[in-house]
Amino acid sequence: MIQPLADRVLVQAQEAQTMTAGGLYIPDTAKEKPQQGTVVAAGPGKKDEPMEVSVGDVVLYGKYSGTEVSYEGKKYLIMKQSDILAIVK
Repeated sequence: MIQPLADRVLVQAQEAQTMTAGGLYIPDTAKEKPQQGTVVAAGPGKKDEPMEVSVGDVVLYGKYSGTEVSYEGKKYLIMKQSDILAIVK
């Protein structure tokens, strides 16, 4: 498994929606990048900045946040804790 360092977190993004609320199909070229995901792993934090998120938290992040990585056939995002906008409760 991937273990993030310092104040970084590993997030598994939710899949983009394929249909609208009205039942229309959204083609791959028109899908928006998801901005919500689940924290899979978190670093220990920095000395002066403890981690506020933990494994299992559902978080919202900026549209262009993080770096995409693939591991064992799954896609993840590695981002700093400061890129996370909110925790969904």
